[in-house]
Amino acid sequence: MSNTKHPLVSVLVPIYNVERYLERCLSSLAAQTFNDFEVICVNDGSTDASPNIVRGFADRDKRFVLVNKENSGYGASMNVGLDRARGRYVAILESDDFFDPQALELLVYAAEAANAEVAKGNFWLYWSQPAEKRVPFSVVDGPMVGRTFCPRGDADIAVFFRKSSIWSAIYRRDFLEKNGIRFLETPGASYQDVGFNFKVWAAANRATFIADCVLCYRQDNEASSVKSSSKAYCVCDEYQAMAEYVNEHFSGSDAARLTGILERMKLDSYLWNYDRLDPSLRPAFVERISYELADDVAMGRVDRKLFEPGAAADLDALVSDPARFERSRKAYRAPGGSVLRYLALGGVPLLRDALSFKARSQSVRRTNQEGAAL
Repeated sequence: MSNTKHPLVSVLVPIYNVERYLERCLSSLAAQTFNDFEVICVNDGSTDASPNIVRGFADRDKRFVLVNKENSGYGASMNVGLDRARGRYVAILESDDFFDPQALELLVYAAEAANAEVAKGNFWLYWSQPAEKRVPFSVVDGPMVGRTFCPRGDADIAVFFRKSSIWSAIYRRDFLEKNGIRFLETPGASYQDVGFNFKVWAAANRATFIADCVLCYRQDNEASSVKSSSKAYCVCDEYQAMAEYVNEHFSGSDAARLTGILERMKLDSYLWNYDRLDPSLRPAFVERISYELADDVAMGRVDRKLFEPGAAADLDALVSDPARFERSRKAYRAPGGSVLRYLALGGVPLLRDALSFKARSQSVRRTNQEGAAL
């Protein structure tokens, strides 16, 4: 039964003008097979009916709590939720997503059985239109399944490069507090999940992984772009904060390894951000990240062993020839874009190296999957 004074899990639900989806989100919590939780709904100054929907749940179920605040963005909302949380574990549920009925039960069981600081599962990509559809997405696969390990010290650091998906996991609250893991309070909802995710994997000594899909991650509103110059560089702010976190909390080989991982993550995030930017904002963004990445290379922060051929070519082009990078990225958005991108960046030799690397990676993945199935 639920213990609302000292619940086992605190579920944080950040809310901003999501009346269309909120009923299903909160209903998925009310329907959980695991009961010992509280739901902290942080309303970030919504102007629609979202607060009224939460009040309806709170009137019927004392586990649901509404916390109102002035609009200040996703990171600030999440930190308010962390400050209010009382559970042994913290879970996160975005207000347009919804949990499977057994989500909390599966994650809590995994965390308790492994005495883990983090328990992580997979999720469904979900579309409600034109017809309801779910497609499984594997963040956890192969040799990760059923394992408990320290991500920063493991031979396979793939978890750092998987989709952040901070909402398909639970976290020990004392672990988050001890390691100063909070959200950067930049405007809007811009990459704060990436920083939180990195800090979790960097700090965790015991993380455990299950193959179950625990959540439906809505794709209906995924086709968004960045048109505001004030948000164009939020990703840079996030990576600066992540680098500061490494410098403050780690030293020696751990710091060196995490810095290399961070640089590899940074390139992927910067490329994704570039593609989302309004075309008018791209040249200035490329100019800024070119200087930043050049400094990273000069200071020895980049571990080239972590870069596959295409990524290494992107990095080199951004540092030495931004115009070539922009031509290659334009080619990437055309039909047959991956091949055209490799040709634009490095010609036939790069295309050959990239295809060879892809074939080797697929072979290793098949071997790992076969080994995990035995």
